[in-house]
Amino acid sequence: MSLNDRVSEAIKSAMKARDKIRLETVRSIKKAILEKESSVRPSGQENLTEAQEIELLVQLAKQRRDSIAQYQQANRDDLAAQEAQELAILEEYLPQQLSDEEIERAIDQIIAQVGATAAKDMGKVMGPAMQQLKGKADGKKVQDLVKAKLSK
Repeated sequence: MSLNDRVSEAIKSAMKARDKIRLETVRSIKKAILEKESSVRPSGQENLTEAQEIELLVQLAKQRRDSIAQYQQANRDDLAAQEAQELAILEEYLPQQLSDEEIERAIDQIIAQVGATAAKDMGKVMGPAMQQLKGKADGKKVQDLVKAKLSK
Protein backbone atom coordinates (compact mmCIF):
# COMPACT_ATOMS: atom_id res chain seq x y z
CA MET A 1 0.00 0.00 0.00
CA SER A 2 1.43 3.36 -0.99
CA LEU A 3 1.93 6.19 1.46
CA ASN A 4 -0.88 8.12 -0.20
CA ASP A 5 -3.31 5.23 0.36
CA ARG A 6 -2.21 4.76 3.97
CA VAL A 7 -2.63 8.47 4.65
CA SER A 8 -6.10 8.48 3.09
CA GLU A 9 -7.13 5.60 5.35
CA ALA A 10 -5.62 7.38 8.36
CA ILE A 11 -7.63 10.51 7.56
CA LYS A 12 -10.84 8.49 7.55
CA SER A 13 -10.06 6.75 10.83
CA ALA A 14 -8.99 10.02 12.50
CA MET A 15 -12.24 11.63 11.42
CA LYS A 16 -14.24 8.73 12.83
CA ALA A 17 -12.27 8.84 16.10
CA ARG A 18 -12.54 12.66 16.25
CA ASP A 19 -8.79 12.85 16.86
CA LYS A 20 -8.09 16.46 15.94
CA ILE A 21 -4.28 16.45 16.17
CA ARG A 22 -3.94 13.19 14.22
CA LEU A 23 -6.36 14.46 11.59
CA GLU A 24 -4.49 17.76 11.16
CA THR A 25 -1.14 15.99 10.98
CA VAL A 26 -2.25 13.36 8.49
CA ARG A 27 -3.93 16.03 6.36
CA SER A 28 -0.66 17.98 6.33
CA ILE A 29 1.12 14.83 5.10
CA LYS A 30 -1.52 14.40 2.38
CA LYS A 31 -1.11 18.04 1.34
CA ALA A 32 2.67 17.67 1.13
CA ILE A 33 2.31 14.51 -0.97
CA LEU A 34 -0.07 16.21 -3.40
CA GLU A 35 2.23 19.23 -3.72
CA LYS A 36 5.26 17.01 -4.35
CA GLU A 37 3.35 14.91 -6.91
CA SER A 38 2.30 18.02 -8.80
CA SER A 39 5.90 19.25 -8.86
CA VAL A 40 7.20 15.99 -10.40
CA ARG A 41 4.43 15.61 -13.01
CA PRO A 42 6.12 17.86 -15.60
CA SER A 43 8.99 15.36 -15.72
CA GLY A 44 6.53 12.62 -16.70
CA GLN A 45 6.33 10.95 -13.30
CA GLU A 46 2.77 10.29 -12.13
CA ASN A 47 3.31 9.12 -8.54
CA LEU A 48 6.10 9.51 -6.00
CA THR A 49 8.66 6.77 -5.59
CA GLU A 50 9.16 5.23 -2.17
CA ALA A 51 12.45 7.12 -1.81
CA GLN A 52 10.70 10.41 -2.58
CA GLU A 53 7.98 9.60 -0.04
CA ILE A 54 10.57 8.90 2.65
CA GLU A 55 12.46 12.07 1.76
CA LEU A 56 9.24 14.05 2.10
CA LEU A 57 8.45 12.52 5.50
CA VAL A 58 11.99 13.15 6.72
CA GLN A 59 11.65 16.79 5.69
CA LEU A 60 8.33 17.14 7.53
CA ALA A 61 9.78 15.51 10.65
CA LYS A 62 12.81 17.82 10.53
CA GLN A 63 10.49 20.83 10.34
CA ARG A 64 8.67 19.60 13.45
CA ARG A 65 11.95 19.08 15.34
CA ASP A 66 13.10 22.59 14.43
CA SER A 67 9.76 24.02 15.56
CA ILE A 68 9.97 22.17 18.86
CA ALA A 69 13.43 23.63 19.53
CA GLN A 70 12.28 27.15 18.67
CA TYR A 71 9.15 26.89 20.82
CA GLN A 72 11.18 25.60 23.75
CA GLN A 73 13.61 28.52 23.43
CA ALA A 74 10.65 30.89 23.49
CA ASN A 75 9.22 29.11 26.56
CA ARG A 76 6.12 28.05 24.62
CA ASP A 77 5.84 24.54 26.01
CA ASP A 78 2.21 24.26 24.91
CA LEU A 79 3.13 24.69 21.24
CA ALA A 80 6.22 22.49 21.64
CA ALA A 81 4.03 19.71 23.06
CA GLN A 82 1.66 19.94 20.10
CA GLU A 83 4.57 19.77 17.65
CA ALA A 84 5.94 16.76 19.56
CA GLN A 85 2.60 14.98 19.17
CA GLU A 86 2.62 15.73 15.45
CA LEU A 87 6.21 14.46 15.19
CA ALA A 88 5.22 11.19 16.88
CA ILE A 89 2.43 10.71 14.34
CA LEU A 90 4.79 11.50 11.44
CA GLU A 91 7.33 8.99 12.73
CA GLU A 92 4.71 6.23 12.42
CA TYR A 93 5.07 6.57 8.65
CA LEU A 94 8.88 6.69 8.59
CA PRO A 95 11.03 3.56 8.43
CA GLN A 96 12.30 2.26 11.76
CA GLN A 97 15.09 4.54 12.98
CA LEU A 98 18.49 2.94 13.57
CA SER A 99 20.08 2.91 17.00
CA ASP A 100 23.26 4.90 17.67
CA GLU A 101 25.30 1.67 17.62
CA GLU A 102 23.90 0.67 14.22
CA ILE A 103 24.64 4.13 12.83
CA GLU A 104 28.21 3.96 14.18
CA ARG A 105 28.78 0.53 12.61
CA ALA A 106 27.52 1.78 9.23
CA ILE A 107 29.75 4.86 9.45
CA ASP A 108 32.77 2.73 10.42
CA GLN A 109 32.15 0.53 7.37
CA ILE A 110 31.89 3.52 5.05
CA ILE A 111 35.04 5.12 6.50
CA ALA A 112 36.91 1.85 5.88
CA GLN A 113 35.52 1.55 2.32
CA VAL A 114 36.49 5.06 1.23
CA GLY A 115 39.75 5.10 3.18
CA ALA A 116 38.98 8.30 5.08
CA THR A 117 41.53 9.21 7.73
CA ALA A 118 41.10 12.88 8.60
CA ALA A 119 38.48 15.61 8.88
CA LYS A 120 39.27 16.75 5.33
CA ASP A 121 37.80 13.43 4.10
CA MET A 122 34.39 14.18 5.60
CA GLY A 123 32.82 14.81 2.18
CA LYS A 124 33.93 11.37 0.97
CA VAL A 125 32.13 9.77 3.91
CA MET A 126 28.98 11.91 4.15
CA GLY A 127 27.75 11.22 0.60
CA PRO A 128 27.62 7.44 0.90
CA ALA A 129 26.56 7.64 4.56
CA MET A 130 23.52 9.77 3.82
CA GLN A 131 22.61 7.64 0.84
CA GLN A 132 22.73 4.49 2.95
CA LEU A 133 21.11 5.96 6.08
CA LYS A 134 18.56 8.33 4.51
CA GLY A 135 15.27 8.09 6.35
CA LYS A 136 16.75 5.68 8.88
CA ALA A 137 18.85 8.18 10.83
CA ASP A 138 18.84 11.90 11.50
CA GLY A 139 21.29 13.68 9.18
CA LYS A 140 22.61 15.90 11.97
CA LYS A 141 23.37 12.87 14.12
CA VAL A 142 25.19 11.17 11.23
CA GLN A 143 27.19 14.34 10.55
CA ASP A 144 28.19 14.69 14.21
CA LEU A 145 29.28 11.03 14.41
CA VAL A 146 31.33 11.27 11.21
CA LYS A 147 32.97 14.46 12.42
CA ALA A 148 33.83 12.88 15.77
CA LYS A 149 35.29 9.75 14.18
CA LEU A 150 37.40 11.64 11.64
CA SER A 151 38.77 14.17 14.12
CA LYS A 152 40.39 11.47 16.29
